[in-house]
Amino acid sequence: MTTPDVFNHNVPAESDFGYAQAIKSGDLVHVSGQLSLDGTGDFLHADDFVAQLKQTYANFDKVLDHYGATRNQIISQTLYVVNLRENARATSEGNRAYFGDHRPVSTVVGVAELTFPGQVVETSFIIDTKLTA
Repeated sequence: MTTPDVFNHNVPAESDFGYAQAIKSGDLVHVSGQLSLDGTGDFLHADDFVAQLKQTYANFDKVLDHYGATRNQIISQTLYVVNLRENARATSEGNRAYFGDHRPVSTVVGVAELTFPGQVVETSFIIDTKLTA
């Protein structure tokens, strides 16, 4: 039996809620919803969509680094966005800036609220480590 390769940011929420940031199973890495947290688990940039999205992607980059993966190996993302209509343009601009010419499949879901007061975005991913980096 294979032991899964688990990654954590080592923030309190992981033990408080009982989850891992990412788990590699075979060639796929499933990544939990990333959000605008600093290295100690404090929520950053309340109500600032652009700043939250940048921090969210920065946290996701730590997951990529752990698995030796690149953005080109991301095959799927799901974004949860509060006030989607008003944040649609910033969502697409941030997405294009992060991925460049790479185009993973993407689902964007408008939601009424997220975990933290002032949290307006969260995104989860699937990575295929067999794809060319």
